[in-house]
Amino acid sequence: MSPGRIFFCGLPLFHVNAQIGTGLTVWARGGHVILATPQGYRAPGLIQKFWDIAAHYKINSFSGVPTVYSSLLQVPRGDRDLTAIQYGICGAAPMPVELFNRFERETGIKILEGYGLTEGGCVSTLNPPAGTSDAGSIGIRLPWQRVWPMKLDADGRYLRDAAVDEVGVICIKGPNLIAGYLNPEHNRRIWVTRPGADGKPERWLNTGDLGRVDASGYIWLSGRQKELIIRGGHNIDPRLIEECLQKHPSVVLVAAVGRPDEHSGEVPVAYIQLRPDQTTSPEELLRYAQSAIPERAAWPKEIKILSALPTTPVGKIFKPALILSEMEALVAQEAKACGATLSYSEALQDARHGLTLKWCAHARADELKARLDRYAFHHEQVDNSAGKNLA
Repeated sequence: MSPGRIFFCGLPLFHVNAQIGTGLTVWARGGHVILATPQGYRAPGLIQKFWDIAAHYKINSFSGVPTVYSSLLQVPRGDRDLTAIQYGICGAAPMPVELFNRFERETGIKILEGYGLTEGGCVSTLNPPAGTSDAGSIGIRLPWQRVWPMKLDADGRYLRDAAVDEVGVICIKGPNLIAGYLNPEHNRRIWVTRPGADGKPERWLNTGDLGRVDASGYIWLSGRQKELIIRGGHNIDPRLIEECLQKHPSVVLVAAVGRPDEHSGEVPVAYIQLRPDQTTSPEELLRYAQSAIPERAAWPKEIKILSALPTTPVGKIFKPALILSEMEALVAQEAKACGATLSYSEALQDARHGLTLKWCAHARADELKARLDRYAFHHEQVDNSAGKNLA
């Protein structure tokens, strides 16, 4: 950021990125900001006019969530002069590697992936323009901030720092952090007390995200400890869905999870266990959800009724099993769509990569791989000799 540079602010003005990342920070450095209406990219027709706006104002940089980049690829660029654009910054949700590579290849615009949250003043990590990391890393920590994965106990208390390449809960510290939430209840388990080098306790923010730091200092996300569903950069608390559906007279248990989606990153799906004496249909429950849930983005994409939801030994609903089930259903769906024959498919929690889908297919395996590359989760094509037979 330097005086005279022109940034495009496409996030809605209630968003921390619009206020700080592509707002106050740019002005503080003497740059210019093109405000894309208070709605940002949500404004009707803006995506279709983006390349015209970029060429007219000769913008140098813009930021957006993965769905924005996917949508921009659908808009013809024609012979517009877009040479002023140097970088597109991506955050809020993981970007599929295939989308990352395709956007850079087709537009010539370099993408810098970053990471941050409102509680940390918008951004804590970013890939440097001349970085050497592979696609998928959220970059390195910004100056004056500290970012490191930690091993915490079940109550969120500090145990130790994670080693290099060891997955832990990403924690951040710096002058950019909020002092706390107004509601004291919301401050529970958000702060981690870690012993400092001088022996004095340090207060770090628990982001709820899981990740690792490699030997070069690049940070890689591998999942979430918290249960947020991120749909096109829109954070959805599953409890909003669950509490509304729980009021339906036929429902006894609800679990809302995120299903991988090539366009939005994730979409909400609700699993339902009915009361023993009740019957209803997924369609009726969907209609009920749309009438009861105030946020349209939180409307479930699908509702599935199970005889019993999976639970832990202590009786808590075990959502990871539902998420892994969604991933296995997805690979079966994509295999059917391209005519591939699956001989092995297993979704699991990998210590290094987080949620991982391992699969093997005969006939059109390359086409299936190309389809799976459009999603943000990690997947591996394996030798079926070590896997289970699906025939």
